[in-house]
Amino acid sequence: MTVRSAIARLTDHEGLNFLLTNRVPRRALTRFVGRFSRIEQPLVRDLSIAMWRLFCDVDLSDARKSSFASMRDCFTRELREGARPIDPDHGVLVSPCDAIVGAAGTVVENELLQVKGAPYTLEELLCDAELAALYRNGRYATLRLTAGMYHRFHAPFDCRVDQVTHIAGDAWNVNPSALKRVEKIYCKNERAVLRLDLGGGQIVTLVAVAAILVADVRLRFLDIPVEGRDRNWTAHPAAQLAKGEEMGWFEQGSTIIALAPDGFSLCDTIQPGHRIRMGEPLLLRP
Repeated sequence: MTVRSAIARLTDHEGLNFLLTNRVPRRALTRFVGRFSRIEQPLVRDLSIAMWRLFCDVDLSDARKSSFASMRDCFTRELREGARPIDPDHGVLVSPCDAIVGAAGTVVENELLQVKGAPYTLEELLCDAELAALYRNGRYATLRLTAGMYHRFHAPFDCRVDQVTHIAGDAWNVNPSALKRVEKIYCKNERAVLRLDLGGGQIVTLVAVAAILVADVRLRFLDIPVEGRDRNWTAHPAAQLAKGEEMGWFEQGSTIIALAPDGFSLCDTIQPGHRIRMGEPLLLRP
């Protein structure tokens, strides 16, 4: 048995995984990792990246560059040109990120699922009753980025970013073991709510949910970083983005919840456990 397989067997034990990643000082550990990951000393950098690759399935073959200044630089790597083709169909919204699909389907009145049997409401997630009303009986898809994945996210369609709301919160891990044990976890964690105007009265919202070790969520079109601060704020950037254009990035893996109004439909491939890449079909327009 290799060291990596032994570690995988140990961390795959759900109870132990939950204990190791949640019963710790989550915010303090997240701040520490955020600072540590920026260290550019070569030995620290190389050991950090080596440990990360030991624990995670990391593929750097499609990265734009082959050497990195720090662990953070590697985490937030950009892709080489053409590594993620963008579906050109004007009737298709593409996935904003590389991800594993979690709960997905139809919002029942105002409820959606964290996992089977664990509902939460649009109002609890968005903290905005007017915005939540747009997605009653609409569609949703939960996209989980693992720690080894490409961590940047992109516009699912040609759009204008009308509003960004930062909601302060906790830093629970959002892996499967935590999703089964902690109720309404997406509503507890720090998150950024991005309202996208596709034109023609169609409004789609992406909720970027931070988690433990995710020191920052960054947006390209806002000077103010969406980071771990204990305050809520709203900005109106009116940023115009083309389909597939980069919006921002997680400092490490986390989750994006995509919300679309009634009339949109999920593509047939969008089922729990499906691996999707940025640029592949996610939703169909009415």
